[in-house]
This record gives sequence, structure tokens and C-alpha cells, in this order.
Amino acid sequence: MRKFILRWISMAISIYVIAKLFDNIYLTGFLTAMWSAAILGIANTIIKPLLIFITLPINIITLGLFTFVVNGIVLKLSAGIVPGFRVTGLFGAIIASVVLSIINLIITGFLGVKDD
Repeated sequence: MRKFILRWISMAISIYVIAKLFDNIYLTGFLTAMWSAAILGIANTIIKPLLIFITLPINIITLGLFTFVVNGIVLKLSAGIVPGFRVTGLFGAIIASVVLSIINLIITGFLGVKDD
């Protein structure tokens, strides 16, 4: 349970940071970042595997680079669900999802959250 909470807080901090770094990402506050992290976690668990499966031929042709587009789409879908969280533009969402992953990796490494 501790690892789950640390990952959730880490993702919320990461979302908050990218909202400050990128002009195309709007966030009303840290509580919205917490909700956004929860919805993004659910979307990554349910929607992302479906999108990866559907786009498998494109993903194979692009040697996996299309996964960045899928991550951007999942980020935009999550932003569409949470009031107070908005991502404009697909290209910006793709770049933001890459930076989000990097920031989250750094924070979880700093907190000592290990994968099992």
C-alpha cells in the first residue's frame, strides 16, 4: 500500500511540474493533479493496452515509436475526464508525456520506490 501511495503522489507531483513547464497544459491546483494522477493511472491500466494492441501494426512498422503517440493520446483522454486539467494539442501532449515519464522516473528513484 505504501508503494502505491508513493507512486500516486509521485505522478501527481510530475503532472504538477509539467503543468508549470508547458504552456499547453493547464492545471488548477495540486488537488487536481492528484485526481489527474489517479485517472491517468486507471487509463494506463485499461485504455493504453487496448490502444497498443489496436495500433500494433503501426507500432511494429515504426519500431515502437508510435507508443509515444499512444501515451500522448492517453494523457489527452485523461485530461478530458478531469475538470481543471486541460492539454491542448496532440504534439504537445506527446512531448509532455515523455517529460512526465522522465520526471516521474526521477521522483520515484529519489523516493526509493522499486518495481517488483
